[in-house]
Amino acid sequence: MCVRVPMNEQQSVSRRRKETKQPGWSRRLVHWLLLFAACVIIADGLVGERGLLAMMRAQHEYDELSAVIARQRAENARLREQVRRLTEDPTAIEEIARRELGLIRPGERVFIIKDLPLPNQSVPTAKP
Repeated sequence: MCVRVPMNEQQSVSRRRKETKQPGWSRRLVHWLLLFAACVIIADGLVGERGLLAMMRAQHEYDELSAVIARQRAENARLREQVRRLTEDPTAIEEIARRELGLIRPGERVFIIKDLPLPNQSVPTAKP
C-alpha cells in the first residue's frame, strides 16, 4: 500500500525534522543563559555574603571567642576562690604578708643567703 501525501504536507514534515535536528539560536541562547545563571548561583553560594567561606570564617571566629570565654571563666573562678580564701582563711593572709611584704612573727629570725662563687673558682677577666 502506498499512500500519497500532498506536497504541502511533505514540506511541513521535512521542516519539522530539520527544526528538531538543529536547535535554533534562541534555544542555544537560553541554554547559555541557564548555564551562566547556574554558575552565578554556585559562585554566590561559595564566596557570597552568606556563602560557604563566610560561614567557615564565622565558625572559626566563634571557636576563638568560645575559647576566650572559657579562659575568662576559669580566671574568674580562680579569683573567686582567692577572695574566699582571703576572707575566710587567716593563714592565706599570713602567707601573702610573709611572701610579698617580708613580714615575720615576733621571735622569728630571718636569714638572707646570697650565692657567692666558690673560692677555688677563678673569676673570668677580660683580655686586652
